[in-house]
Amino acid sequence: MKQESTVFVVDDDREVRDALQLLMESVGLPVETFGSAQEYLDRFDPERPGCLVLDIRMPGMSGLELQARLNAERIYPPIVIITGHGDVPMAVRAVQAGAVDFVQKPFNDQALLDSVHRAIERDAQQRGEVSRLRDIEERVRRLTPREREVMDLVIAGKRNKVIASEMNISQSTVEAHRAKVMEKMEADTLSSLMRMMLTLEALQGE
Repeated sequence: MKQESTVFVVDDDREVRDALQLLMESVGLPVETFGSAQEYLDRFDPERPGCLVLDIRMPGMSGLELQARLNAERIYPPIVIITGHGDVPMAVRAVQAGAVDFVQKPFNDQALLDSVHRAIERDAQQRGEVSRLRDIEERVRRLTPREREVMDLVIAGKRNKVIASEMNISQSTVEAHRAKVMEKMEADTLSSLMRMMLTLEALQGE
């Protein structure tokens, strides 16, 4: 069953946390609150969809430090920064490092909700890409080293006869390997196989 997106609020100010929780719940968004960056990290689960509403200036680990920790993960909730007026340059740095947006305190409810919804949309898109990447990687892992070699040469546009010559095997063996590649990669056509590998290359390069 598909998990519902959760808004994870990290702020050391209890009144702010309570206000944000009420705001998110008022529009039907599940919400969990944390009093510190470390508390959030201790319970961090990359498989849970949603977004992170993060105070930039906190005792102990700051919002920027938490963002840096999460950037090392393959997938994590997109971040919306909430910040005081004096922290705008820090918030800009956070956006440059990948945060979706920053909202100044005292925040406008609708502006914050708009940012949260954008972050949730980005999370869904990222998770779709990661799921697609994992699926293709799993198919590639099914290939033997020889099948992978044949696939790379096929994708490079080389004919079976040329592949046979380069690999010093018979053309019928190439054809057999090629058929296995198409079966294991679940590709109906050469173009679908090529699209799959281009997608893999693009997503791995991000």
